[in-house]
Amino acid sequence: MNFCHECMQKAFDSISKSGMDFSKLQNMPFMNMNLNDFAGMQMPNTEIPEKNKIKKKSKAKDAEKFLTMKDVPAPHQIKAHLDAYVIGQERAKRAVSVAVYNHYKRLLQKDSGDDVEIEKSNIIMVGSTGTGKTLLARTIAKLLHVPFTIVDATVLTEAGYVGEDIESILTRLLQVADYNVPEAEQGIVFIDEIDKIARKGDNPSITRDVSGEGVQQGLLKLLEGSVVNVPPQGGRKHPDQKMIPVNTKNILFICGGAFDGIEKKIAQRLNTHVVGYSAVRNTATIDKSNMMQYIAPQDLKSFGLIPEIIGRLPVLTYLNPLDRAALRSILTEPKNSIIKQYIKLFEMDNVKLTFEDAVFEYIVDKAVEYKLGARGLRSIVETIMMDAMFEIPSEQKDNFVVTLDYAKRQLEKANIARLQSA
Repeated sequence: MNFCHECMQKAFDSISKSGMDFSKLQNMPFMNMNLNDFAGMQMPNTEIPEKNKIKKKSKAKDAEKFLTMKDVPAPHQIKAHLDAYVIGQERAKRAVSVAVYNHYKRLLQKDSGDDVEIEKSNIIMVGSTGTGKTLLARTIAKLLHVPFTIVDATVLTEAGYVGEDIESILTRLLQVADYNVPEAEQGIVFIDEIDKIARKGDNPSITRDVSGEGVQQGLLKLLEGSVVNVPPQGGRKHPDQKMIPVNTKNILFICGGAFDGIEKKIAQRLNTHVVGYSAVRNTATIDKSNMMQYIAPQDLKSFGLIPEIIGRLPVLTYLNPLDRAALRSILTEPKNSIIKQYIKLFEMDNVKLTFEDAVFEYIVDKAVEYKLGARGLRSIVETIMMDAMFEIPSEQKDNFVVTLDYAKRQLEKANIARLQSA
């Protein structure tokens, strides 16, 4: 082979930044080169730069358990953490706390040779809008030592149709785990708006229900536990794309949905049992203001969930509708309460914001009237504070007091009718 000094210099400079001058090499046969002659050459220091070296992952670190039973918070500790942010909903908080604690124990289970394998207990939470389903999920994510992600079921469609594939749920979990597959396989997924994929009964359309029953059927293998090929970047799958196999056997799924209108299904089921001489007595014991507490798996089936997916969500819990006392507490008591958020906003403008106690009672009264739950509180407070947030940053004020008269004037001035539920 024939090489010149300049070609050799350019080639090696592109590989190494050592600055070696090949024109000064001793016994360098540049013409009619035999590559075996390189063995006897005296080469300067040509180590590969540190940034160009391939960094191998430590196997010991990957194999190391990142949790022990001492690190696992007990159910009452998990619930205490939820109590600081979520008002009420004792039953739902207990169910979530126990499920998360058992999830840790399942991950740390040792093989004792007795063939007893702890299976996961996926959860489904039912509650009207604004009762705290998504807040429960966001709050518990702060406490966990395993990957946790919240996904929305409304964008999911069957494979082959416009929308996100069901496997995109696991793509989000992989992203949270920084694409560490063993860590992602021990994570927790909260699927929000699960009621939006219910089967559309008595649908006169001849087209397929690609975002309803088809998505439920696709979710079965994820909830049960199987090896799923996940596209690394999400989106649609195509044949030439490299897939990441993820085993969902140890992934805990928590589902939540409003299931608007399911109270009618519950009432129909309860009425079928109220017959004979005991009809009056049994009817009197039913609390018609909170029908959600009587929910059963057959009600979910009547709403539109297929029996197979209900069986894979064995823990069914509900969230109570928020009464006046709960709304009053939500307004001021949690660490991240609505009023504290507005006080923080004004602090950033060096303004001290205070509210009269009568204003809180007025806001709660309006929220109960509009029946929008905790989200209705924010809508009302935002309407009251809008003009103040617009004007005060331009004014030289040290404090601002929200009085009852001011709050009433702001609500009357605004088009508050748009906040009322239909």
